Formats: sequence, C-alpha cells, structure tokens
Amino acid sequence: MAITTIVDAGPLIGWFNAADQWHAWSVSVLSGRRGPLHTTEIVLGEACWQLGGNTQVAHALLDLVRKRALVLARIWPEHLADTQRAMLKYTNMDAADASLAILAEQAPKALLVTIDRRHFEPYRAARKRPLKLALPA
Repeated sequence: MAITTIVDAGPLIGWFNAADQWHAWSVSVLSGRRGPLHTTEIVLGEACWQLGGNTQVAHALLDLVRKRALVLARIWPEHLADTQRAMLKYTNMDAADASLAILAEQAPKALLVTIDRRHFEPYRAARKRPLKLALPA
C-alpha cells in the first residue's frame, strides 16, 4: 500500500479535539486526503496521551487504527539507527518527530501533515531534499 499522507500528533489532536486551536485546520486538511493516513506508534501514543489517555476521544482515534483509516507504519527497529542519526543532527527533534521524518524519507511522495514548522522545515532528506509538508498558514 502506497503511503500518501503521514500525520503528526498535532493534527491528530486537532482533528479530534474541537477546543484545540488547530481543530478547523486539521479537519480541513485531513478530511480532504484520500486513502488511509499513516503515522508511527510513538506518534499515536503521544496523540492519545494529549487527548487525555483513556478517554472517549482517545478511543475514537484508536478506532481509526482498528478500521485501518489510520495505519501504523512500523519503522522500528529496522530504521531506529536512522531515527537516532536524525535526532543527533537535528537536536530539537524528538523520537516521535524523527520517526515521521524517517517515514517521510521512505515515502518521498507522501505529504507530512504537521503543525510543527520548527522541527520539520529544517529537515533535509537524502540528496538535501526538503520534506513535503502541509503546515497551517
């Protein structure tokens, strides 16, 4: 299955939390994408935690995984060393963000949906290519 959309925790949180400042933007961007969305397990855990842990809204997010509308890409342990290299090179990037950057390198045509301009705009993939990002204005 080709990966066309990769999603960070911020837009997932915004999509499910109507009170979030990025709610309207997240709904607009994510509902307009075709095919399943992709993320990593660490990002899913971050989003569930931010949505309150064992809450109805976190379960709604988990239901997307069960329905395969949100697919967990398993890049670890195979690409863990790449993730660590990214974290060492981009010192403000945590493991969750680095996992998405590496996933985006594995799927160079995919759009990475994030609210985190500071962590992803500076990142350069192979051959100095910037990531293909969807960011709020």
